[in-house]
Amino acid sequence: MTGSDESGPSGMSPNTMSPAQSRAARALLNWSQDDLAAKVGLGSAFVRDFETGGTDAASGQVEALRSALMTAGIVFSEDGSAGVRLTGHGGEEGTRVDALTTENDR
Repeated sequence: MTGSDESGPSGMSPNTMSPAQSRAARALLNWSQDDLAAKVGLGSAFVRDFETGGTDAASGQVEALRSALMTAGIVFSEDGSAGVRLTGHGGEEGTRVDALTTENDR
């Protein structure tokens, strides 16, 4: 059996983020790649490589980036458009990669 009933219309699971979404979310927040990397405790090179498609990033690392963006107020669309928007909410730093556990990785 292939696939999962958790994936959205675009075929991506609801907890993934495309490189384009990462770039768009950073632009909405006026964050550099360095800013995003610092929020989650990853190197700037990781964010650069992920956003240019130069690496096959581990899902936990991508989820850490996504979590930091969401904490800052980014909302990922679930309508299949692969878009992002900014809400008025946010402000926390989020969960750093080295602090992820099975309990807070949800």
